[in-house]
Amino acid sequence: MPDLIVIGGGPAGVSAALRGRELGATVSLVERGPMGGVCTNDGCVPTRVLAHAARLVRDGQQAGSYGIRATEPSIDLPRLMARTRRLVRAVHSRKRLREHLDRAGVEVFRGSARFVDPGHVRVGRRTMAARAFVIAAGGHPRRPPFPGADLALTHDEVFGLDRLPRSMVIVGAAATGCQLASVFAAFGSRVRLLEIAPRILPAEDLLVAETLAGALAGHGVRIETGIGGIDAIDARGGGGRRIRYRSAGGKTTSVRADVAVLAVGWPGNVDALGTDAAGIVVERGYVRVDEELRTSAPGIFAAGDVTGRMMLVQSATVEGRVAAENAVGGTHLVATHAITPHGGFTDPEYGSVGVSEEQARNSGPVSVAVVPYRDLDRALIDGRPGGAFKLVVDARTRRILGAHAVGEQATEVVQLVAAAMAASARVEDLAQLELAYPTFTAIAGLAARQIVRELGVVRLSPAWRTLLEPRAAEWERGGAG
Repeated sequence: MPDLIVIGGGPAGVSAALRGRELGATVSLVERGPMGGVCTNDGCVPTRVLAHAARLVRDGQQAGSYGIRATEPSIDLPRLMARTRRLVRAVHSRKRLREHLDRAGVEVFRGSARFVDPGHVRVGRRTMAARAFVIAAGGHPRRPPFPGADLALTHDEVFGLDRLPRSMVIVGAAATGCQLASVFAAFGSRVRLLEIAPRILPAEDLLVAETLAGALAGHGVRIETGIGGIDAIDARGGGGRRIRYRSAGGKTTSVRADVAVLAVGWPGNVDALGTDAAGIVVERGYVRVDEELRTSAPGIFAAGDVTGRMMLVQSATVEGRVAAENAVGGTHLVATHAITPHGGFTDPEYGSVGVSEEQARNSGPVSVAVVPYRDLDRALIDGRPGGAFKLVVDARTRRILGAHAVGEQATEVVQLVAAAMAASARVEDLAQLELAYPTFTAIAGLAARQIVRELGVVRLSPAWRTLLEPRAAEWERGGAG
């Protein structure tokens, strides 16, 4: 009998299994599909390939302004999807997850695991026991129960398209919906984006939501927020779809498109786990866990998307290690995710770390700086002036609470701030950091120096005296590369 059985071979499951072996436990891992989870197979990796292709299209459209003679770019979708599949295989080959597990001594079983009681799971015809379990079964795209929902594609099915749709309706404007809208608008599809919430990206800072909405609209995406819901999807002649929904004013509206896409949630893979037999509580489609990732059943832990906590690869990896540590070692580690940079591969990109301005203001006095990308020399040079960066700082302690950006390399930009937050840096530390010039990352320094001026921080060397001048040149504010 192994010390630990891990259910699922995605980021959370693999990290849990490897950490269990590092701690000296005997570990078995059960996986029904390809190793790597959703992100590698039909999530982040293939989406990033499409986003890169979309970026190349827009770069081609901009080439003439830099003296480059080029024909108008167009998309060969079957060829692009074939490359996407090749790159997914290449990422698998590079990760070599199965090889790592085998070399670590993790025994891998193929199949679906289902609890028959709190101490046993059935995998095919085999019943397996363990001293502890980590559920890392991941999640799946939600398909709401309205008539004709099966006529729409989910995000993973989009990668199976063999021709570029002339028109597309995307239901759901969180990360997945916004990324698909950005990509297919760049490819030349007419895109309509529908969202029940009052704005797109409802979980992000308001600056991110509003700035990206403006950028998407500028690329031709028609955005409707605050809708009352989808009534039905009907099949039309020629393979098209008719989407009937209630607009923000309550009026029943009908729109036709070649393709309808659902991006409306990501419930955990809990239905086939046999949670009732194990005494595991499931809430709103996710395995309920405490801050130590313990389920309601003794000896059973859960990590990653199946918990509904943080739908991010980096978070799942951390949770897998924490769950294994607590399961095997009897420790009481906590996965807090206080500093977790994340973003979306829209055009322009968006990225965030820490709390939003609204969340910060609810906790006390803050100082906030917003710097538009058009004020950044690198953005002017590269012809990418759209976007903005926001820095949120505790006005009393001068600790950095959050950063939010929409613009070129936004996800990379916020990771600089994440590193500063992890080091417990104050805003003046970021303000005095000698960032290379001209770079997009320098925008974080500009925002920090705005806040330093606002707060009247005097812990600056004489070399920074020009900070007192309201319109100091960027090279004076940011240093040279």
